[in-house]
Amino acid sequence: MTEQTFHDFSALTITGERREMSEYRGHLVVVVNIATQCGFTPQLTALQELHERFRPHGVSVLGFPSDQFHQDPGTDADTEEFCASVYGVTFDLFSKIDVNGPDAHPLWQWMCAQKAGVIGGRIAWNFTKFLIDGEGRVLRRYAPPVPPVRIAKRIESELGLRA
Repeated sequence: MTEQTFHDFSALTITGERREMSEYRGHLVVVVNIATQCGFTPQLTALQELHERFRPHGVSVLGFPSDQFHQDPGTDADTEEFCASVYGVTFDLFSKIDVNGPDAHPLWQWMCAQKAGVIGGRIAWNFTKFLIDGEGRVLRRYAPPVPPVRIAKRIESELGLRA
């Protein structure tokens, strides 16, 4: 039996369509749990910059809204409109999910099992970020305060863009 990878999962897009993560095969992927009313919400600007800068190199940013920390109220449509109008987000957004507990999305359960954080496998807060390689393996987990520019350095290294 082959080991499970990121590409074995699927999720609903923010508009309700099923998306297979295998569509990102061969891409570096930054997966992040986002919220619209969090102190880290301004990271959406830097995540959008990552998306624009590295998309031509096969990098995808995926935002998964979650209200588990009570900082993303409203509907998926509300979240989508906010992200687009306030932060100019054009990277892929998914339907609101749980990231912890028995109802956590299976993708998030798997990522947390692959790279536990400082409090074990649980997601501590909004804007926890995972970097996934083109084969679907978790390369790194980044805590919420880690700015996306730090991830850019790792992306450059993975893509061979740094000397």
